[in-house]
Amino acid sequence: MSKDKNPRRVADNEAMAKTRMLRTSPQKLNLVAQMIRGKSVDKALTDLTFSKKRIAQDVKKCLQSAIANAENNHNLDVDELVVAEAYVGKNLTMKRGRPRARGRFGKIIKPFAELTIKVRQVEEQA
Repeated sequence: MSKDKNPRRVADNEAMAKTRMLRTSPQKLNLVAQMIRGKSVDKALTDLTFSKKRIAQDVKKCLQSAIANAENNHNLDVDELVVAEAYVGKNLTMKRGRPRARGRFGKIIKPFAELTIKVRQVEEQA
């Protein structure tokens, strides 16, 4: 009498993690996401650890979540994981303002972004 189980959103050899409401612009976040696409997860974690970008710590946390999902929920081998996809989307934009000279109003836009990371298990070639 219960509902059918939801189908998986990713393939059998993949796992996914999503982070919403990251306080940075999608354009800046995409620079960090580009840095890790296609790399093995240990190399990507190392790159994020030593990156000078502020948002790299949040990207690292999302990547660690994807690795944990792969290991605990989908029984994938952590040593064979690569970052298959890392893509960025827009989220809400807070609008703030500041009074300027001659009665004008300076618009300040505070954008938010969201990040999705998919990791995939690949067999290493000899």
